[in-house]
This record gives sequence, structure tokens and C-alpha cells, in this order.
Amino acid sequence: MNKKLKLGILYGGRSGEHEVSLMSARSVLSVIDREKYDITEIGITRQGQWLIGENLWTMMKNESYESLSPVMLQPTPENPAIYTVQDGKLRPYVTLDVAFPVMHGTYSEDGTLQGLLELADIAYVGAGVLGSSVCMDKGLFKAVMIAKDIPTLPYKVFKRMEIKENTEACLNAAETIADYPLFTKPANLGSSVGISKCSGRSDLLEGLMQAALYDRRIVVEEGIPNAREIEVSVLGNESPSASIPGEVVPKDIFYTYSEKYINDTAELLIPADLTEKRAEEIQSLAIQAYEATDCAGMARVDFLIDRERDALYLNEINTIPGFTNISMYPKLWEASGLSYADLIEALINLAIARKKQRDDIEREFRR
Repeated sequence: MNKKLKLGILYGGRSGEHEVSLMSARSVLSVIDREKYDITEIGITRQGQWLIGENLWTMMKNESYESLSPVMLQPTPENPAIYTVQDGKLRPYVTLDVAFPVMHGTYSEDGTLQGLLELADIAYVGAGVLGSSVCMDKGLFKAVMIAKDIPTLPYKVFKRMEIKENTEACLNAAETIADYPLFTKPANLGSSVGISKCSGRSDLLEGLMQAALYDRRIVVEEGIPNAREIEVSVLGNESPSASIPGEVVPKDIFYTYSEKYINDTAELLIPADLTEKRAEEIQSLAIQAYEATDCAGMARVDFLIDRERDALYLNEINTIPGFTNISMYPKLWEASGLSYADLIEALINLAIARKKQRDDIEREFRR
């Protein structure tokens, strides 16, 4: 009998996307093959504490932590284990073969968690430190796209401190990007948290302040009235492949957090109504962007199409896309012939392959 892989599912997190992570994790846990994997659930609170215990998901959802036990991951490769504290001493609780971070946003998707897992020498699902951090920061990501001649919308990055100290100058600079509407966004967050569509200067001021609540770097970019929102899922390490494109048709002023995770009013069109040439262009650009940012495992790549000019722009890459039952990433792969369960297994296998590549790196240099 083959030995079960010890798989750690991490969810929750110290992020504005904590609730989204819980929803994604519930979907993953409902379909994962427990005959093949020995599952350890690890919940991370909004304050950053790592917990284990019975009925963990429910306890995390209710924020009722009294019956749960704290754990930690030591950043050392000798014994890549999750540890508990017993009798005042650290004791191994479980050794992990693979970690699956079903987490979004800061301290989860931005390279910080990936760095911890690499220090502990644990294989993990998704992009590495570099790909995670570059794709998380919308300003840096756009700079890479421009360097690679991949079309993206005009933008500027502002720091929270300069917005606070010289608000008028920031407003003036933002208004040089393009005509209204403009979008304000925290540079390092997802799920439309902290994003505002601004139709005038008062909206812009409010949007800058709102985005600054969630990050010290704020992106302001051109908005496209009545844009088409196209998404494509990418899977793989060195030779990634792209799914068929899908389209999100929001009923709100844009694809807001409420539409994504609460109201479920947006229409998802799979496949998107595109010419074969445009669909192939989108798939090609998605893979180019994926490789340019050193992504691995998975990502959802989002595009905008200006209906009036028929111009295509790459908007962003999500390195840990939503995995809820209404999320586009698994839906697009399902429509492309890969089931949810098979997708998860493919991601775990890609994580193991990526770890083997890291193991082949020479760590010492002696003359």
C-alpha cells in the first residue's frame, strides 16, 4: 500500500481576505481525496495565530478559539514539522510533505508565507517568493508588464505618507493619468477589498483614503467605462497551460467584493464570447505574464477589454485565486476538461516537482 502524503491545508490569515480564505478552504476540503492524503488543517486567526483542533473550520468561522491548540512552524529544514507546546517544550505534532495555502492577501499570497515554507524546506502549492510578491503588488506588477511590452492600463503609485502630507499634489498627479473614471486600489490586496471607482475629485479623495486603510502603497489607474472583464486560468511550472477564457458580467458598478462572495449576482460566461484569434491572444498573454513573473503551480490572469476601442489590457495576476464553489479558477479548468478534484491533485504534484527543483540547487560553495 502506498504511503499517504501528509498534506497541510492552511486557511484564514491575517488579511482583509480572511473570510474569502475560509470559503475557499471549505470547498477544497469537501473534494480532496482523503484516501490519498493525510490531511492536517491549520487555521490562522486574524491576529496571525496558528491553530489546530476538532471542528477547526467551524471554530475559525465563529472565531471561537477556546478549544483549539496553538501550533507553530519552525523555519529550519532539519525536521519540517508543525510543533505544539507541551510541558513548556516544543514537540513535533505532524511532519508535512506538502503545504496547500488556501489563503489570500497579505501574509499569505505576498511571498511572506512562501518564504517561511521555504525556510522550513516544505513543498507548497503555488508561486514562490518572487512570483508571489511581484504579482501581489499591483504597482510593481504593472512595471514588469510594461517592461515586457504586455499591455496594461496607465497608472501611478502613491504612498500613504505622501497622500497624508500632500493630499492636493497627489490628487493633481492622479488626475493626469487619464480622464475619470479612475480606480483607486491598495497595491497589496485582492478580492476587490479597498477598491473604489472614482467619478470625480471628491470620489478620488475618498478612494485614496479608503485604499490607504489597507496598504501603505496605493495604485491609481485609468478606468474603462463599461469594460469587459475576461479571466483565464493558468496551470503549470516550466511549461504552463491556459484554460479557455471566461467573462465576468458584474451587475454592480464593478466586480465588487459583495458581488464575488455575498450577493452572487455577477454572471459568469464560460466560455467568453470571443473570436478564436482574441481568445488565443489572451491565452498567450496570460502565459507570457505568468512566465515573466516567475509564477508556478497556478494563477488566474485577469484582463480588461475596452469595448469602444476593442483594446485589450492585462489587469492583474492572482497567484492564489479563489477556490469557492463559484470561483472562476476551478470553473474555467472544469470547462477545459479538468475536474475540481483532479485540479487539486495536479497542484499538489506541481508543488512536489517544484520542491525537487529547489533540492537540486547547490547550497554550498567551497574553494
